[in-house]
Amino acid sequence: MTTSFRPRPSVVRRDSGLYAYERALARRGLSPVAGVDEAGRGACAGPLVVSAVILRRELPGLADSKLLAPGERERLHELIVRNALVETVVIPPAEIDARGLHRCNVEGMRRAVARLPMVPEYILVDGFPVPGLPAPSLAVWKGDQVAACMAAASIVAKVTRDRIMTGLHEEFPQYGFAEHKGYVTPGHRRALREHGPCAHHRFSFVTVGREMRDNGDLGAA
Repeated sequence: MTTSFRPRPSVVRRDSGLYAYERALARRGLSPVAGVDEAGRGACAGPLVVSAVILRRELPGLADSKLLAPGERERLHELIVRNALVETVVIPPAEIDARGLHRCNVEGMRRAVARLPMVPEYILVDGFPVPGLPAPSLAVWKGDQVAACMAAASIVAKVTRDRIMTGLHEEFPQYGFAEHKGYVTPGHRRALREHGPCAHHRFSFVTVGREMRDNGDLGAA
């Protein structure tokens, strides 16, 4: 296993198209390329979901998941699953509370890549360096907007997490999880004040901790 972040692709313009990184790496003999991204990092409830994707062909319509309408994300999710190698890691709130968000994020990325059925020649990671990956890697700022494999990973992570939060809404409708997906909104704050947190909230997060202190609540069952 190597923690090297080299060799890197040649300089790639951010306006060169979503497949520019993969094409530049392929020209240097570095293929396949895995993209890694997460969903739920900023939420105060629900899991952190990390996905790793190796695209087996170029797919039309890929974009950063945050820029897509829900129906288009669902459509692209199915297209990606059929035409790529995909692995997803779901990290529950209790693990985030116990180990810390960033540590869980880094370890989730390692685990997702390790579960892929083949070892990639290169790995593109959204946002920050991840040591301990099985191939050279590069952290790309807002990578889900500039590299196809990371855009695909962002879609898979987002759709997976949204489905989990919609399922939790059926169990805990008072929090409105289906609407805000566990992120902090005025409605979510009101629900926390009224009902206190449930077992799927992140108790280590400031918003949840504040409501627990104000209400003297140890968490709902």
